[in-house]
Amino acid sequence: MENDDLVGLSAANLVAGFSGTFVLNGSPTKTEMGDEAKSHTQVGQLTTAAVVAIVLLFLTKPLQYLPNAVLAAVVFLIGIKLIDIAHMREILRLRKDEFWVAAVTAAVVVGVGVEQGIILAIVLSVILHVQRHYAPRDRVLSWDATGRLSTSPPIPGTLSEPGLVVYRFSVGLSYANAEHFSEEALGLVDVPDPPRWFVLDAEAIDDIDYTGGKTVAELVDQLAARHIAFAVVGASARLRDELDRFGITDRIGQDRYVESLGAARNAFRQ
Repeated sequence: MENDDLVGLSAANLVAGFSGTFVLNGSPTKTEMGDEAKSHTQVGQLTTAAVVAIVLLFLTKPLQYLPNAVLAAVVFLIGIKLIDIAHMREILRLRKDEFWVAAVTAAVVVGVGVEQGIILAIVLSVILHVQRHYAPRDRVLSWDATGRLSTSPPIPGTLSEPGLVVYRFSVGLSYANAEHFSEEALGLVDVPDPPRWFVLDAEAIDDIDYTGGKTVAELVDQLAARHIAFAVVGASARLRDELDRFGITDRIGQDRYVESLGAARNAFRQ
C-alpha cells in the first residue's frame, strides 16, 4: 500500500515537472504549514527544499532527540484548527437536525476513524433527506388584511379565503409521500362548506414519479366529483410535461395552469 502511494506521487510529480506546476505531496501537515506561511508561489517550495537539505546534511543527529510528543502536539494543533465552532453554532441556530448529524459525525471521526465517520455522515444525511420527503411541511397559503402572504398548517377547514384553498406541497411528489399528499388535500375539502377552487402551489415540486402522478390524477377526479375546480400554480416546464403525460392537463384544461399566486387568486374571483 505504501509503495502504491509513492508510485502515485512520483508519477504526479513527474507530470508536474514537465508541465511547470507545483510539486505534489501527500502530507496534510506540510500543506497546512504552507498555508500558515501564506505560501502562494514556488519560492515557498524552494525554501522548504533548501531547509530539508540542510537538515538532512547537518542536523539529523540532533533531531533524533526530538520527542514524539512534540510531533503529536503539532499534528494536534493542526487538527484543532479544523474545528469550526462558529460554523457549528450557525448550523445549530439554522438547522438543528443537520447540527446533530455533524456533531455525531465529528464524534465518530475522533473516537473511531475518518472512514467510519464519512460513511455514517452519508447514511444519516440520506435518512434525513428521506424523512423530509416522507413527512414534508406543507402549508395553506392565505392573505392578511394588508395583502401580505401568510401560511397555516393544512388542518381540515382551513381556507385561503372563502371558497378558495391554496395548498403548497413543499417537496417532490413520490410514492413515499403520495398518500400523505392525498390525505391532506382531501382533508381540506371534506368539510361541511367545501371550497369551490383547490389550487396546488407546485413551485417546490421538482419531480413527480408514477405513484405521485396517479395520485394527482385521482385527486383531480375526486374533486371534480365534488364540483371543485383544480388549478396548478408555479409548475415548472418539466413538471408540466409530466402532468401532461399523466392526463391531468386534459382533465383540468390549459387555462388552469397559472404563473403566480396573485394570478390564481384573480382567476378564482373571476
